[in-house]
Amino acid sequence: MFGDTRALGRRIPQLFVGLALYGVSMALMLRAGLGLDPWDVLHQGLQRTVGLSVGAWVTICGALVLLLWIPMRQRPGLGTVANVLVIGAAMDLTLRVVGGPGALPARIALTAAAIVLNGVASGLYIGARLGPGPRDGLMTGLHRRTGRSLRLIRTGIEVTVLTVGLLLGGTAGVGTVAYALAIGPLVQLFLPWCTVPVPAEDSRKG
Repeated sequence: MFGDTRALGRRIPQLFVGLALYGVSMALMLRAGLGLDPWDVLHQGLQRTVGLSVGAWVTICGALVLLLWIPMRQRPGLGTVANVLVIGAAMDLTLRVVGGPGALPARIALTAAAIVLNGVASGLYIGARLGPGPRDGLMTGLHRRTGRSLRLIRTGIEVTVLTVGLLLGGTAGVGTVAYALAIGPLVQLFLPWCTVPVPAEDSRKG
């Protein structure tokens, strides 16, 4: 599961830093008020409809998605479980201490900073190589079970959660579009710098 344990001194701290920063970036996008990524539109919609905090719904939805792994025979890793536990808590903590900017230029700048931070955070926790997040695992599990392309499955999932989130009162906007366009290239940019070499795993791939 952990590969070369000599690398754990970097991999585990990097995992938790990445997950915490991911939660911070989500909170900053919410505070900017220009639109959220599709899953956070759902989380915010649930918060406005049912109650509880947005971060609590991040955790609850992550746990529910993880249950969907069972029939697909997906195996979670440390990073999968940590993803469920850390991101929502980091998001709620950030929302308690960070207020929203009033002026539109400041909100635009905050949205841009949050999206870049999300890309860095994604590179950090994915690069730790300790297991995918619940939502990523759902996508790859459906891909393996159905044979459909990853792009099609990811698009279908995100359109579904975005639609449900909007119906529940979640917020989408220019920030949602900017996130969708920028996050892939950003993760691709940062991931090579953040990926921890694990000789035992790399040798098996070779």
